[in-house]
Amino acid sequence: MLSLGGMGIVVMGVFGGYLLAGGKMSVIIKALPFEFMMIGGAALGALLIANSMKVVKQTFGGVLRVIKGPKWKQKDYQDLLCLLYALANVYKKKGALGLEQHVEQPSESQIFQTYPKVLNDHFACAMICDTLRMMTLNLEDPHQIDDYIDRLLEKHHHEDMQGAQALQTTADALPALGIVAAVLGVIKTMASINEPPEVLGKLIGGALVGTFLGVFLAYGFVGPLSSRLSQIVEDDSRFYHVIKDVLVAIAQGAGPQLAVEIGRGNVPTAVQPSFFDLEQAVEQAPAVT
Repeated sequence: MLSLGGMGIVVMGVFGGYLLAGGKMSVIIKALPFEFMMIGGAALGALLIANSMKVVKQTFGGVLRVIKGPKWKQKDYQDLLCLLYALANVYKKKGALGLEQHVEQPSESQIFQTYPKVLNDHFACAMICDTLRMMTLNLEDPHQIDDYIDRLLEKHHHEDMQGAQALQTTADALPALGIVAAVLGVIKTMASINEPPEVLGKLIGGALVGTFLGVFLAYGFVGPLSSRLSQIVEDDSRFYHVIKDVLVAIAQGAGPQLAVEIGRGNVPTAVQPSFFDLEQAVEQAPAVT
């Protein structure tokens, strides 16, 4: 919602200042649909040329992510730590065989079913289950597990950033596309050079709307959207880094309580559950049979 408010301020600030300075909207309104068609169409076409359909969908989905904000809230981090505590506790008490039933079919696991948002996140669920499955196969070297998860995180982060990068590329292109639209407007004006000055003035004004619109969209909307989407990707990635911290701690032999406390310490401050809130949540979690 903050992003939508910011967009409103951009529009009111630019056009409000223009009107207060004595500007008239009639020229802009008349030229805007055609200039937007040229600039917006060229930008969309360039986006399709430069990216796969997967990245294009991710780009438009990224705009919705900006409006919604980061995916993971404080309650989600608390649930994640409770889930990892329960798995670590099973691993400690029952060993690899006790853990196997939970990591082989997480959708049927009593532990995972208690925390559906984590279960429904494919990457988080797969990273937890695959890493613990490897540990049940006697891969218990913490350094190997650390390297393995780092490669997973790097791959996921690279793929998740593609939408933001595509938006930024589009933002970089918009001013130039605005110039293209303006040049076409100048060509149209030159073809009417025998018209009276008042007609030529309106044609030139309409041509300049193209330059204005390209710069306005680039720096007022698309560029900031790309920047905010990059921030959200970074914020959401911290969730997976907490998973890594807890799993590596388990591989190093830390007990369930210490392992989740290590993970809790690396949760972003703004959404970090307190020690006592997490302890209470763990105590209130359903018992695993």
